[in-house]
Amino acid sequence: MPIRQSIAQYFIAFLVFFTCCSAPEPDRGTFDWPTVSRTWIGPDFWANRLQDWELLAGELTCNFSGPNRNLFLLTREHDKQPSNMRISIPFRWLNKDSGVSGWLGFRLGINGTFNDYRDSAVRGTGLNFGITRTGKLFYGEFVAEEPSEIPITSGRLILEFNDGNRTLTLQLEQKDPVVLQIPDTLEIPAGGIALVSHLEANSDQPAIAFGDFEVRGESIMEKEDRAYGPVMFNQYTLDSGTLKYTAQLSPVGDQDDNRVYFQVLSEEDSWITIAEADLDSVSRTATFRVNNWKDGFDRQYRVEYGYKSYGDTRERSYYTGTIRKNPVDKQDLVVAGFTGNNDLGFPNKDLTDNVKKHDPDLLFFSGDQIYEGVGGYGVQRSPTSKAVLDYLRKWYIFGWTYRDLLRDRPAVSIPDDHDVYHGNIWGAGGISTPVGLTGSAAQDQGGYKMPPDWVNMVQRTQTSHLPDPFDPTPVAQDIGVYYTDMVYGKVSFAILEDRKFKSAPGPILPDAKVDNGWASNLTWNARESGDVEGAILLGARQEDFLEDWVRDWSGGAEMKVVLSQTIFANVATLPESESNGRVIPRLRILEEGEYPPDDRPVSDMDSNGWPQSARDNALKIMRKGFAFHLAGDQHLGSLIQYGVEEYGDSGYAFCVPSVSNIWPRRWYPAEGGANRKEGIPKYTGDFEDGFGNKITVHAISNPVFTGREPANLYDRATGYGILRINSDWRAITVECWPRDSDPTIGNARQYPGWPLMVTQLQQYGKKIVSRLPNMIVDGYDKPVFDVIDESTGELVYSIRSSDNSFQPFVFKEGDYSVRVSIPGTNLERTYESLNSGTGGAPNLMVRF
Repeated sequence: MPIRQSIAQYFIAFLVFFTCCSAPEPDRGTFDWPTVSRTWIGPDFWANRLQDWELLAGELTCNFSGPNRNLFLLTREHDKQPSNMRISIPFRWLNKDSGVSGWLGFRLGINGTFNDYRDSAVRGTGLNFGITRTGKLFYGEFVAEEPSEIPITSGRLILEFNDGNRTLTLQLEQKDPVVLQIPDTLEIPAGGIALVSHLEANSDQPAIAFGDFEVRGESIMEKEDRAYGPVMFNQYTLDSGTLKYTAQLSPVGDQDDNRVYFQVLSEEDSWITIAEADLDSVSRTATFRVNNWKDGFDRQYRVEYGYKSYGDTRERSYYTGTIRKNPVDKQDLVVAGFTGNNDLGFPNKDLTDNVKKHDPDLLFFSGDQIYEGVGGYGVQRSPTSKAVLDYLRKWYIFGWTYRDLLRDRPAVSIPDDHDVYHGNIWGAGGISTPVGLTGSAAQDQGGYKMPPDWVNMVQRTQTSHLPDPFDPTPVAQDIGVYYTDMVYGKVSFAILEDRKFKSAPGPILPDAKVDNGWASNLTWNARESGDVEGAILLGARQEDFLEDWVRDWSGGAEMKVVLSQTIFANVATLPESESNGRVIPRLRILEEGEYPPDDRPVSDMDSNGWPQSARDNALKIMRKGFAFHLAGDQHLGSLIQYGVEEYGDSGYAFCVPSVSNIWPRRWYPAEGGANRKEGIPKYTGDFEDGFGNKITVHAISNPVFTGREPANLYDRATGYGILRINSDWRAITVECWPRDSDPTIGNARQYPGWPLMVTQLQQYGKKIVSRLPNMIVDGYDKPVFDVIDESTGELVYSIRSSDNSFQPFVFKEGDYSVRVSIPGTNLERTYESLNSGTGGAPNLMVRF
């Protein structure tokens, strides 16, 4: 473990030491561990890693022998150059292997990159004070020359700063203490405090047990507002009068409550419990369902939970927030979209501060809420119990970023590949990846690498607050599903799972020799050979759901938006001179205005540009409801319009940029787009992607050199997306924001090409051939019109009028039926044999 160098004098002295036989009473300066069996240490601490620390029989145990296992004290900090402070803790080594080197001790002056205590807790560095396995006291890089005692199995480590006298003391039972003098010249910055166990090993052998932790003195600053847990954060949705709310708890213990309570503030200003839920023992979630929720006004709530705290006292914890009124009377429903939550910029305070200024009504997290490497220490995949804790630590980091947004507004989150510890995932209906294969070789064959119980745990943490699934039947391995719909603020949202059912390329494209979603056979052509019969994207179940959803305008819905993990196109290019697609190069970030000479569209089967026919089927259904598509995952912000038979004949799709971009992508086709408007970039216009899919590109947030640090955060086109959905105008304003751009500034900078407004009718952009008679509904506002092709019996489209009339349009000549209905009632009338040549006929009055 690196320790800062400092040159100073020292001495080792032996002193007579007297200890009092009675233990001190618990106080605010002493953390007296409760006698519980529990992974979560308490609201004052953040554990690195979560699974490596636990409370057992009144002791704090580091149960893993490895480097830099540390317990960060959230609610205390110390001054710069502390002058009055005492930190102490008793310890005993549990790992008795004399061949394992290492040390234990304290870390002071902890600070991270972004001047935030959360960053300090997860990745901060500081100055170490401790004792080595061979009994040598040290500070920084300075180590005492002589061992204090060999071997040392237990003792108490004391760090004291008292009016210029600085000492690190090892107190041993029935022996004189050993003292190391710390020089005044040693620079100690203000910052956080942590307890550290550092062993040069990598085993499940328990390392150290610690007693009560003392941290006190005038130089210690209390920061009680930084406590985290036992309710870590929350998510909720409000749909047609039903509230579903999930509280995410910490890994509480055997003597903590199993029951969690959801309470609201009554008109008499008293808290009343309206729902109760048992804590799920794996996901550590409690999900509440409240029917007949009155959504016409804001309502304060709190989640109550009881647990065993320091000194074995019982503590009642309260997590508070507001369930907002359903914004049906707002001019714009504001949706904030996020993807790719790596921790390069954690805790992303610049981003969340700017998002708050938009005051979004709904948050959408399209996937990759976590990555395997979030928080350091890599990933632990087994045993399952430890893998759960490994995931939860990363998930808590996500919640730490967004909880102040989440507590007061609804959210939709859907897991993607990295959330389930995949680089890419083709779920293949929930099967397991083949036994004996690992890495991309396993992924390319389809299915889930992690056990189904673990996958279901991830889904509970991220999706249990969503409205009930359209069809809850599990897929293979009894893995649950969550695809569903939600109406909020006059907008109906279809929430899809565009990975779970998707075919894997390996088994069905053997000639391509697929490697991590790319064809390693360079003679194989994705456009000509990639669209094989039977290849699945959404699957029959979700296509049936979409067919039902496009017709459903209940709950006050007037517009429709599809939410999914990623867009249905492959909007990315690579230099032909650098890569044939088999090995993706780490791209050089270009200067603003620079355009690479030989980029070409690529064929990455992780994108939903593949499989092509299944992609087209999905788009044909979505456009029937004039649905806009909001998604993420592609590491590149883009606004495109889909084409199936012709360019622009389907809806628009917005892929939001990554919050932090571990793998930047770009769109710079060497051949500029056709039919692009004068004066707009060469990379816009009509294109075919690498699979031959038709797309019209309107805007791209290509990464460019900014000169800002850290470069791996700001030079990779990071940010978030905003939709402003105006149901009165039947229009959507699409915004794409860099994470550090303040939207309240008059000339605030969005990415080039944004904002852009699209209309509801543009979501079915097929060329209109003719019209049917204008239809006026007598006595009812905003009826629904279903247009049906009588030659096939198929629905052409379904739309809700903005007033009491609508003149249906059609895309080919023929006879049509029009079904007119009033949402929320049983009123319905069908007019048959309306010919496409009757558009100029007199108005058709519809009366019920």
